[in-house]
Amino acid sequence: MSRLERMIDQGTGREKADLVLKGGRIFDLVTGELIASDIAICEDRIVGTCGNYSGTTEIDISGRIVVPGFIDTHLHIESSLVTPHEFDRCVLPYGVTTVICDPHEIANVLGTEGLQYFLDSAEQTIMDIRVQLSSCVPATHLETSGADLPIERLLPFRRHPKVIGLAEMMNYPGVIHKDPVALAKLEAFQDGHIDGHSPLLSGLDLNGYLAAGIRTDHECTSAAEALEKIRKGMHILIREGSVSKDLHALAPIITERLSPFIALCTDDRNPLDIAEQGHLDYLIRTAIALGAEPLAVYRAASISAARAFGLRDRGLVAPGWRADLVVVDSLENCKAEIVFSAGRRVTPELFATRKTVEPVGLDSVRARPVTAADFSVPARDDVRSVLGVIPGKIITEHRRIRLPNRGNETAVDLVNDVLKVTVIERHGKNGNIATAFVQGFGLKKGAIASTVGHDSHNICVVGADDADMALAANRLSEIHGGFVVVEDGTITGEIALPVAGLMSLEPYEQVRDTLHHLRQAAYALGSTLQEPFLQLAFLPLPVIPHLKISDRGLVDVDRFELMT
Repeated sequence: MSRLERMIDQGTGREKADLVLKGGRIFDLVTGELIASDIAICEDRIVGTCGNYSGTTEIDISGRIVVPGFIDTHLHIESSLVTPHEFDRCVLPYGVTTVICDPHEIANVLGTEGLQYFLDSAEQTIMDIRVQLSSCVPATHLETSGADLPIERLLPFRRHPKVIGLAEMMNYPGVIHKDPVALAKLEAFQDGHIDGHSPLLSGLDLNGYLAAGIRTDHECTSAAEALEKIRKGMHILIREGSVSKDLHALAPIITERLSPFIALCTDDRNPLDIAEQGHLDYLIRTAIALGAEPLAVYRAASISAARAFGLRDRGLVAPGWRADLVVVDSLENCKAEIVFSAGRRVTPELFATRKTVEPVGLDSVRARPVTAADFSVPARDDVRSVLGVIPGKIITEHRRIRLPNRGNETAVDLVNDVLKVTVIERHGKNGNIATAFVQGFGLKKGAIASTVGHDSHNICVVGADDADMALAANRLSEIHGGFVVVEDGTITGEIALPVAGLMSLEPYEQVRDTLHHLRQAAYALGSTLQEPFLQLAFLPLPVIPHLKISDRGLVDVDRFELMT
C-alpha cells in the first residue's frame, strides 16, 4: 500500500492511525473556536480531526489545547551562540517547529563555506530549518568583511530544497539608488521570496524599495511605521529578541483584521534569555497579556507566517497538513507540554538520531595584536560625534558631546557615561583599527570585547581603560573568538566561540551557564544594559540609523558614508 493510500485509509478511519492524540481541544485558527476532538496522524501528516479515532499509539492529552507548531520568520541562529544542532535541541521543545534563518553572520565571515554548513545542518535537524540566501555580503562598502557573495556565488544554492529565497535586503539605500550589485541579486529572485529590512523607511522611498519585489520587514519600531508598510503590501514580522524589543510598541496592530499580514520573529536571541523567558512562546503570552486577541497572536505565530513564506503544508491543525503540533496548557500561558515535529514526538532520544556536521571556520580570527597605544584618540577642543545607545533598540543616536582632554589625548567621560569604542579588523586583510566614543553602557572601569559584531564581525571593544581594552581584544584571538570581560588588568569572564568566531562547540546548557557568569562580570564593571554583549554587537552595524562605527571609522548611516 502506498503512503498516500495509508493516509486516506487512516483519515477515513478504515485503518488505525499511526498516532492519535485523544481528549484534548484544537484551537481552530479559522473560526477561533476551541473544538473537542481527537487528532489522527499518519507518518508526518495530520489525517483526521473533528472525530473519534483509534491509533496504534494513543496519547491522552485531556485538559490540554493543541495549536500548530510555531514559525520563527526571521532569525540568525548564530546569535544564539550555538550551532544549528544545539539550537534545534534548545528551541524545538518550546514549540518552535520551523525557523526561517538568514546565515548572514557566518556568511560574512566564511562566504559559501558558511552557507553550505548551514544547509548541511538543516538537512539533519529535527526542527525544519529553512534558509534565506544572504543578500548583503559584505553588508556595505563601509567596512571590511571576511567574504564576498556576489550573485554568481548565490545562484548555485538557489534550488536547494531548504532554500526559500533571498534574505533581508539591508542595503535599502542601494536599492533606492539602484546599486548594480543589489539590483543583480533582486533580478535573480524576482520569481521567489525576497525579505526586507528597511528601518524607518517611508513615503516614496518605501514605494521604490517595495517596487523591487520585497515583501517583508522585521525592523518596524512603531505601530504607525508598521501600518504604512502593511497598507503598502508588506508582511510585518514583529520582533522581540535579546536586544531589539518591538513587541510592546507593535502590540496594537495584532488584531484579527490584520493578522493575515503579520508574523512573529526573534532575529537575535541568546540561550540565557531563552532559558529565562522562552522563545516564540514568550512572544505569544506577552502579546496576549498586552491585550492582543489570542486568535490573532496564534495566527501570526503559525498560519500567517507559513503563508508569507510559501510554506503551504503547515500552520493549521487540520487533515492534510504537516503534523507540527504543540500541546499547551492554556492559550494565555502557552507552556509547551508536548511537541510534535513532522509527526514525531520531540524527546531527547529523537535528537540522538541526527547525524553530526563538522564545524567550520575554526581559525577565522586573524586580528593583529594591539597595545594600549592603539586606542589613543588625539585631543580636540570641539564637540565630538558620539554613538548614543538606546536600551532595547539597535538604532543608535548621533549625539554631539564635548569630551575632556588629558594632555594630547581625548579621554573618556565616566561621569556622563561616555566610553571608548574600537573596531579592529579581524579577517587578516588590512589590520584596520578605528576608535570613537559611545554613551549608554554604564561601565565605570574595565572593558568588554566581542568578535560578534554585525555584520562583518570584526572585533568590537567598549571600555574605560585603554590597557584593559587591548587585553580584551588580544584575548579574543587566543580563544579564536567569543566574548571577553576585563577588569583592572584581569580577565574576569569569557566565552569561546570558535565556529567562525560566532558559535560555541559546547552544549547550549553550558553556553547558557557561561553567559550568566559573563553577564555578571559585565555588571560588575557597572554595565546598566540588560544584554551588554548583544548591544555591543550592533554598534558596528552601518545599515541601522543613525551613527555607527566600522573598522574604517565612524559611519553616518543617514548619509550612508564615512565621516571625515
